[in-house]
Amino acid sequence: SLSLSLSLSTMGITDHKSKKEEEQPMISKPLRFIVLQKGNHVISSLFFVIGFSIGLFLCLQLKAFHMSTTKTQQQPLWSALFINHTTTMEIEQDLQLQVLKHNMSDQELFTKVSSLSPPLSSSSSSSWFGRRHNDDEKMVAKVAFMFLTGGGLPLAALWEKFFEGHKGFYSIYVHTNPSFQEHYPQTSVFYSTRIPSQAVYWGTSSMVDAERRLLANALLDESNQRFVLLSDSCIPLFNFTTIYDYLTGTNLSYINSFDDPRKSCRGRYNYTMYPQINITQWRKGSQWFETTRELALHIIADTFYYKVFDQHCKKPCYMDEHYIPTLVHMLHGEMSSNRTLTWVDWSRAGPHPGRFIWPDVTDEFLNRIRFTEECVYYGRDGHNITISKCFLFARKFTAETLEPLLRISPAVLGFGP
Repeated sequence: SLSLSLSLSTMGITDHKSKKEEEQPMISKPLRFIVLQKGNHVISSLFFVIGFSIGLFLCLQLKAFHMSTTKTQQQPLWSALFINHTTTMEIEQDLQLQVLKHNMSDQELFTKVSSLSPPLSSSSSSSWFGRRHNDDEKMVAKVAFMFLTGGGLPLAALWEKFFEGHKGFYSIYVHTNPSFQEHYPQTSVFYSTRIPSQAVYWGTSSMVDAERRLLANALLDESNQRFVLLSDSCIPLFNFTTIYDYLTGTNLSYINSFDDPRKSCRGRYNYTMYPQINITQWRKGSQWFETTRELALHIIADTFYYKVFDQHCKKPCYMDEHYIPTLVHMLHGEMSSNRTLTWVDWSRAGPHPGRFIWPDVTDEFLNRIRFTEECVYYGRDGHNITISKCFLFARKFTAETLEPLLRISPAVLGFGP
């Protein structure tokens, strides 16, 4: 019985161990799975924290690098990192900004411009024109639009539409009162176009000084081949392509110069100008001109006749109406078509042309300016033709005309939304 009892006891123990061994795997597998799962979560979280920390650190470093770049560059971060990616157009814009920010005096500026390479002849300069596509061989000729104003540009929004889509074919220069504070956004074509300026007083030589200052600054850019002087009340009468092709399709400048025996012309001649300037050489013309690069260099190079006018042309003699017309007539008459491209209304009596307000701006009115007269156009190819497109710009349009001008410009002027 003892043996039987021990046997049964041993079997019980063995049976208990078997149950233990059978139960153990059923409990340990889920536990191991849970432990491994939790371990994976911990490791994943750890990697996430480390990766996030590294990313945040790099982001802060890159932001600090970006903030350290100058504001004038206005380049994206990756463009700043990869300098070789900068395009030729961006380099030209940077150079233009540097030119506009110079600190030269007028005398230093004029001397520098006068020392530039000699004016190109008409035949050699022709290779510049009629090219509206960049290539590796030649630079694209640009038209310099020079705005002479005493403050802001109330019709800037119209000009923005005019220039839209033609980047690289124009330059803009603005001469305004030094006390005026401009607020053009970086996206505006007028952003950073202001040249070092001085105060201008109507009817004095300071007006001509401002014109020469604009010309000289624009001449610093060799790609500028045509130069248009505009006021803050000027508007374009055609789209950019039409005006560009019109200007670059001829070798001649557009400077109005005429003789008039009346008091408003010969009556302003000062006989103390003789013998340097004879009354038969005395001329009058529109202040608002368009010139070639060659003639612009001649105007800046002149110091002799400028001094004569500065000394003897006082009210009622207005230097801005006589100096350039007389100078061109005396020395460079063959380089000008002897007419202006800027239309004004002199039908009203008085020392100033008529001004236009909101009700004046209609399709009929603008088309009457654009196509009424006939004139001769001297083409670069030697063909002279009579055309009805004699004016490319018009003045004096007040600020209140902006809204109707923007509204009708797509249908009439050929640009805008």
